[in-house]
Amino acid sequence: MANLKSLAKDTAIYGLSSIVGRFLNYLLVPLYTHYMPKDSGDYGISTNIYAYTALILVLLTFGMETTLFRFANDEKAKPDTVFSTVMAVVGSLTAVFLLLVFGFITPISTALGYAEHPDYLTMMAVVVALDALQAIPFSFLRFQKRPIRFASLKLLFIFLNIGLNLIYFMWLGKTSVFYVFFINLLCTGFITLFFIPDLFKIHWHFDGQLLRKMLSYSWPILILGIAGILNQVADKILFPLVYPDEAEANVQLGIYGSCVKIAMIMAMITQAFRYAYEPIVFAKSKDGDKAEYYAAAMKYFLIFTLLAFLCVVGWMPVLQYIIGEDYREGLGVVPIVMAAEIMMGIYFNLSFWYKLIDKTIYGAWFSLAGCVVLFAVNILFIPKYGYWACAWGGVAGYGTAMLLSYFVGQRKNPIPYPMKEISYYVLLAGCLFCLMLVTGKWPMVGSLTFNTVLIVLFVAYIIKSDLPLSSLPVIGKKFRKK
Repeated sequence: MANLKSLAKDTAIYGLSSIVGRFLNYLLVPLYTHYMPKDSGDYGISTNIYAYTALILVLLTFGMETTLFRFANDEKAKPDTVFSTVMAVVGSLTAVFLLLVFGFITPISTALGYAEHPDYLTMMAVVVALDALQAIPFSFLRFQKRPIRFASLKLLFIFLNIGLNLIYFMWLGKTSVFYVFFINLLCTGFITLFFIPDLFKIHWHFDGQLLRKMLSYSWPILILGIAGILNQVADKILFPLVYPDEAEANVQLGIYGSCVKIAMIMAMITQAFRYAYEPIVFAKSKDGDKAEYYAAAMKYFLIFTLLAFLCVVGWMPVLQYIIGEDYREGLGVVPIVMAAEIMMGIYFNLSFWYKLIDKTIYGAWFSLAGCVVLFAVNILFIPKYGYWACAWGGVAGYGTAMLLSYFVGQRKNPIPYPMKEISYYVLLAGCLFCLMLVTGKWPMVGSLTFNTVLIVLFVAYIIKSDLPLSSLPVIGKKFRKK
């Protein structure tokens, strides 16, 4: 129970930087979708290039974030030595990447369809390189259990980014997608400076023998990471390549990319949970009650992601105003994308059975299988169904990886997940979601009232089944007295 409380506390702090930060970033969505008209395709260009940077970031970090936790928690290793060795790997990869980009920028920009704007790619290459270098110190803060500093730096980036975007777009009238990338470069560079004092406190020592062990552990995680990120961004990379109308591709991708922003509440919750959960799992790997802890964590993760799902769907009549009116035709994909994100979160929770026994190759195979399914759905169906194929491709890809991880995991390293209780929650959420769909054409007040009642019913079931009021802080004291 103490570990679960620690998990809840750290998730709340990490969630502050992730959820609040993402929520504040939502302010940029109406800004961009208002000042960058749908027909300009600028928002689609932004969506496409950010998809590439997400993939490159995984390549540059080389699975070393998880590797750092694994080896820093080893009693035989010194955390500073682990950190130093990891930074040497990521720093070397980043240097090679920048040399290749700047040396071959013309053929790269031509191949990606940005021959007239190589500056977009050079700016984002520097951004992703700095992000890769920052990723390791950020992970080390998590290892050191310093969530406040972690959250502070993440939020500082968000506030600075939003502030500069407001100045450039609303005051200076700079509404090109160029300034989206330029501002990101400024903010990322500024945050990097804050890690310099921490780097001077490290006792730097490179350990070649340790590196060999790390690489044997991390390369399957790299494959896992590549497949995982492709599950998230492959649709946005493939869309301009397979959509039959080349001129319309960025317009349609802009619609999809803006609507997906609403669905990202699920990604925020998953990310916040991961930041807190990953260090605890590795630290708890030797405890006798670890299986029960993992099972309970899975159940509570699913409960609160389903609640978030219902809240977003139920309050869609309000949330739709996050994006510009021209982009709202794609709102139907939001529940589908959120369902895919829930599956991704479950898959992440399931992944620890092979990470803890150093069999990360299983994760690579599961993710690759999901990735193949996602690619197939997108390539086959985007030409006919457009961005709807992107949304359903995510469900198919994550669903495949999730099911493979569960069934193989229960054979290799079984964990007593409370499947009966979990099934009740999924069934209830599914029924309430179907009822919410009925209110789609109702007046806003009636729709919000009805949907809120349904959400309250779900919360009541949570309280009755798994979170009695007597267990809550402050409020629980009154109920315990009774």
